[in-house]
Amino acid sequence: MKIALIGYGKMGHMIEEIARSRGHEITCIIDLDNQEDFDSPAFRSADVAIEFTTPTAAYANFLRAFRAGVKVVSGSTGWMKDHEADVRRLCAEGNTLFWASNFSLGVAIFRAVNRYLARIMNRFPEYDVHIEETHHVHKLDAPSGTAITLAEDICGELDRKSGWTQGTVRQPDGTLAGTDRCAPDRLRVDAVRRGEVPGIHTVTYDSDADSILLTHDAHNRRGFALGAVLAAEFTATHSGLLSTDDLFNF
Repeated sequence: MKIALIGYGKMGHMIEEIARSRGHEITCIIDLDNQEDFDSPAFRSADVAIEFTTPTAAYANFLRAFRAGVKVVSGSTGWMKDHEADVRRLCAEGNTLFWASNFSLGVAIFRAVNRYLARIMNRFPEYDVHIEETHHVHKLDAPSGTAITLAEDICGELDRKSGWTQGTVRQPDGTLAGTDRCAPDRLRVDAVRRGEVPGIHTVTYDSDADSILLTHDAHNRRGFALGAVLAAEFTATHSGLLSTDDLFNF
């Protein structure tokens, strides 16, 4: 399979390594200094482009890839609030985007367990629930896309939660923004930024009697990168707006 890379940071380098080890060809690598290569024959020849950039760049990257007739796999987060409706429309019109807030197999399993636990907890209103995510200091969006996905999955199962609310954001210097207060019918999502943490997500159900914690702790970025390549292999033969639910089918 021919793969183009959009974004060549740590994730891009790791995706390149894994893609080549699985026998795929990297036809084009686009970063900040060669944006004109979106119009190159090398980019147009790709079966799939894998995009890991920033919340402000992702949507424009999708549009340029779609204009070139290239399917996209993206792990960029933070763009959905402003552009989700447009992306859904574009995919309904024949373009293809596989988007996930997290490509890790472990996170896919974690999501399935999270939904199952929420269905059980719908019967026990004495337990309140909140989420905390921890990531490296370079991550631009807070809360993380994975935390938002987990929160939305929970709210879809708990009758007592109407949606999620951004809580506190703890910066590397210890400063705290936001609030730890929210309405009883809202699910609070807190964020911590420190060091080079690849990603820790904890869902906590708390009652007067006890607490139940569900945690996924990524050891490194390799699981994310492998999942992105697996998603590209899947996307090459599928169309529309795709997700890890399609890939892993839990």
